[in-house]
Amino acid sequence: MPVSITATASGLCAFIDASPSPFHVCRTVATELAAHGFTELAESRPWEHAGTGRYFVVRGGSLVAWAEPADAAADAARNFRVAGAHTDSPNLRVKQHPDLAVAGWQLVGLEPYGGAWLNSWLDRDLGLSGRLTVRDGGAVREVLVRIDEPLLRVPQLAIHLSEDRRGVTLDPQRHVNAVWGLGGEPRSLAGYVAERAGVAVGALLGWELMTHDLAPSGPVGRDGDLVSAPRLDNQATCYAGLHGFLAALAEPAPGAPTPVLAIFDHEEVGSQSDRGAQSDLLPAVLERIVLARGGGRSEYLAALAGSICASGDMAHATHPNYPERHEPAHRIVAGGGPVLKVNQNLRYATDAVGAGAFALACAQAEVPLQRYVHRADLPCGSTIGPMTAARTGMPTVDVGAPQLAMHSARELMAAADVPAYAAALAAFLAPR
Repeated sequence: MPVSITATASGLCAFIDASPSPFHVCRTVATELAAHGFTELAESRPWEHAGTGRYFVVRGGSLVAWAEPADAAADAARNFRVAGAHTDSPNLRVKQHPDLAVAGWQLVGLEPYGGAWLNSWLDRDLGLSGRLTVRDGGAVREVLVRIDEPLLRVPQLAIHLSEDRRGVTLDPQRHVNAVWGLGGEPRSLAGYVAERAGVAVGALLGWELMTHDLAPSGPVGRDGDLVSAPRLDNQATCYAGLHGFLAALAEPAPGAPTPVLAIFDHEEVGSQSDRGAQSDLLPAVLERIVLARGGGRSEYLAALAGSICASGDMAHATHPNYPERHEPAHRIVAGGGPVLKVNQNLRYATDAVGAGAFALACAQAEVPLQRYVHRADLPCGSTIGPMTAARTGMPTVDVGAPQLAMHSARELMAAADVPAYAAALAAFLAPR
């Protein structure tokens, strides 16, 4: 690979294990950025001195980072190259009144988030993570919380009690509550979590709490050439995007576009939130970068017109047990390199311009490129790509790395695809 890529399969596993929630993803990325000389900016403060240098902003479970060269002010309309991803993954999340007791069992009320493949969450040891809001005098303070202990378990129905021994159909309202103790009276989950977070129960104002699988990520297979992990969709892209972004900064070409890393929360539920890809986060940050260069609205619009975005989200590898569920002319091989995703009905945003830019990046990175098309008779998932293109007007290409078991509590990919994916994104962010 022409650039130095630090992304590895073991590094991805460590990244995922450190990041059980979107808020923790942003903290993990922010810590790495700070180690590379990046400064966090507050959206609520002016950015007059941010015309050059390395910066990032965090909005909840979303983060945008960029690096401006010393000569940025000489061209206020300098273009952007954006690598996008999402920080959230399907899981089971805690309800607002979660304390239940049924048949001598103490339960925690859970609700599926996104398109969680519910059967995969049964009979697993689950921890809790997310964020709390607490009263701090007359203000509200955020506290990240993470409990990496086997606290919860959603039990499967015994096969002897099932109406159909081939599998149980799960009702998301009744069948995904978690057992966490014995007794006839409910116990307070909020009180327990507050205590573990080191805050007074009476100061607790709100929470966003979610479950995570406690089995560590790691290599599997005869040769250890596979990665088994939760949340590959889409933390594998967050990790590859971060390392591709950092690699793109190593030897910037004169006048090269400004590289941007944008990772968004809430993609799995439509992205329509204050920090999702449908929000003003990315457009606002890009405009403020142009303003810090000394430009105005005209320069901002000119910069967007010459910019391009790679929307990164994981891709479906051809399943060996279900090959008939895939488009026969577009087989995707694990370990076969990054995937260019195309959908004629714009569930993916890729057009010929975006496809050309990413294909060139793969050629420059010396990694193979695969092209994916969903079966025409099956509904196709979507990404942050179409909404990013619509919000900014930038040509956008949807890309990914191949995996199996998407939206399961545990997913599978090839170890070799981790550095290849990062290299392709690095070449895209720093075109030669």
